[in-house]
Amino acid sequence: MLMIKITFLGTSDAVPSAERNHTSILLNYKDENILVDCGEGTQRQFRKAELNPCKVTRLLITHWHGDHVLGIPGLLQTLNFSDYNKTLFIYGPKGTKEFMNQTFKTFIFQGKFNVEVKEVEGKFFENDYFYLEAKKMTHGIPCNAYNFVLKDKVRIDKKKLEKTGIKGPILQKLKEGKDIVYDGKKYSAKNLTYEEEGKKISFVLDTSLNKEIIPFAKNSNLLICESTFGEELEEQAKEYHHLTSKQSAEIAKKSNSEKLILTHISQRYSKNPKIILNSAKKIFKNSSLANDLDVVEI
Repeated sequence: MLMIKITFLGTSDAVPSAERNHTSILLNYKDENILVDCGEGTQRQFRKAELNPCKVTRLLITHWHGDHVLGIPGLLQTLNFSDYNKTLFIYGPKGTKEFMNQTFKTFIFQGKFNVEVKEVEGKFFENDYFYLEAKKMTHGIPCNAYNFVLKDKVRIDKKKLEKTGIKGPILQKLKEGKDIVYDGKKYSAKNLTYEEEGKKISFVLDTSLNKEIIPFAKNSNLLICESTFGEELEEQAKEYHHLTSKQSAEIAKKSNSEKLILTHISQRYSKNPKIILNSAKKIFKNSSLANDLDVVEI
């Protein structure tokens, strides 16, 4: 199976630190490069990670607080100067179209490329390989969490196939689960194929604890979740519509997620980020803490 690659371009909360840039996460699968949020300095983080921003195909905006979107004008400028030749699809919560209109009015861009902006909820994109879905979160302003879901796929068992000698376009029928006749002999698709299970990655950034998170992230292979506050600041997290590391771990456990990666880390933990991680690990052992430019493949 082709791997899904996740690059953490920025992992800070509202105020960046020397170690952490504003929030931005890049998901790569096949020819798709999906950027989740675009905080200030994201285009420079692309350079540090030795990635080409012109390969970005879609931008998922969780919400319109500055630390998640201030990098958008800079990214658009870079794409303009770099002769970006694709359509950039931008998705976000209610209000995204107006905010993008204001962005185009505020900044002067040289050159022009196609941009399509959509306000989304539920399943909003699907192709033969994966689909994307959004769910409203609670953050004081319109806010979305997102799922990237790689579909189950029928694969041909190559060892079994070699024994049959079957070749050519007829193999497509096997992939579609259809029985075939080859050289006068009937072959069952069930005997020559197997189902490769898909994968699910959930992005839950900037939200207070709410009843929608756990069912939305259910059975995720990877849950990427904000963890702005340690468990000692639960009341403050509630006041500012954020999650604690303990709450993030409880979400991972109750949603039956396989792995939890904590991000959106407050600068107050710069000297000892293990406070955040240790709190989560007490509840959900398969937890880790994201750092800028970390790469994860699943």
